Amino acid sequence: MAMPIRVKTVWFKKDGERSAEEIATAVATTTWRVADKAVDNLGRENYDIITPARGFKLIAEFLAFLVHYCDRMAYATLTPERRTAVLQAVANRLGEVMEENIISVVGPDPGRNFKAEFIDFLNRRFNDYAEFEFPDDEKASFPALRFLGLQIRDEMGDSDKTWIMDQIMDIEMPEMMGTVRKSFKGLLSDAPVKRGFGSPDMLPPE
Repeated sequence: MAMPIRVKTVWFKKDGERSAEEIATAVATTTWRVADKAVDNLGRENYDIITPARGFKLIAEFLAFLVHYCDRMAYATLTPERRTAVLQAVANRLGEVMEENIISVVGPDPGRNFKAEFIDFLNRRFNDYAEFEFPDDEKASFPALRFLGLQIRDEMGDSDKTWIMDQIMDIEMPEMMGTVRKSFKGLLSDAPVKRGFGSPDMLPPE
């Protein structure tokens, strides 16, 4: 059994608001760790990851869902300007982390910009998830989770397609969302209260 991930969920307040970059670093660290652990869990359950390319694609799908989930929580708390700054900083930092990890595993590719590709992918998924409800900050709607499960299933081999959605929707995502929610709410604990959710902003192109 995999050991539980320890992430920072209690943040000491400081004078003034935390910078967008500080929040982005913490969010990127937490979301990457839980996404990487989820892929590791799939391997432990004998789902066939096979190649680094498939592993990174699965991580990207998890990250896109979790970043959108953070944005839903941020909308209820942050001003539009600060929410946009935080979201863009998170996307930028995760793009850097994705690029660093891909290059460390498979090596550089002069013909590709992994960071830009990842941010473009986040933009596409933000459009997709904007169509779904997140009833409250505790969970996502069944259709949103099912959409994620379908994306993961499409990446897997035929032998893994039957049960992978149950693994994602019923086992992996509740734990992942709980960890991210605790960490992200701790980061925003010093922000003024704001109204509910509206349409998500797009991420900046690279």
